[in-house]
Amino acid sequence: MTRFVALSRPLAAAARVQVTRSALATRAAIQIRHYSADHHEESFEDFTARFVKFFDNVDDLFELQRGLNNAFGYDLVPAPSVIEAALKAARRVNDYPTAVRIFEGLKVKTGSDAIYKQYLDELAPLRAQLGVDTKEELGF
Repeated sequence: MTRFVALSRPLAAAARVQVTRSALATRAAIQIRHYSADHHEESFEDFTARFVKFFDNVDDLFELQRGLNNAFGYDLVPAPSVIEAALKAARRVNDYPTAVRIFEGLKVKTGSDAIYKQYLDELAPLRAQLGVDTKEELGF
C-alpha cells in the first residue's frame, strides 16, 4: 500500500512524496533500542552487599520502603545482614511499624517456620537492642 505525505502547504499541489510501508518499517526499526541485552548474573554475595549498602544510606521512609520492596521482590530470601541493615534503617527513620513489617515479609519469604525461627534467633540481639517485636509477640 502506498501512502502520500505532503511536504509543505505551497508544495502540496506541486509535489507529493511516496512513502511505502517498508520505508516506514525500516525507519521504525532503526529506533528500537535493546536495553535488556546487557543483563548479567548477580551473585548472592553481590546482592547482599548491594542491599546492605543501600540500607546503610537510607535517610527517609520512602527510600526504606522502596528498598524493602526491591529486596523482597527477588526470588530469594535476603541474608541476615540485609535484614539487619534494614532494621537499623527503620530505626534511623524512626518507623516502628516498618520494622515489624520487615519480619512479616521475612516470614512470608522463608515459607518455613524452621527457617524463620533461625532468622529470629540470629537477629535476637539486634531485636533486643532496637526494641523491635514480631507481629506474633505483639499479639496479632
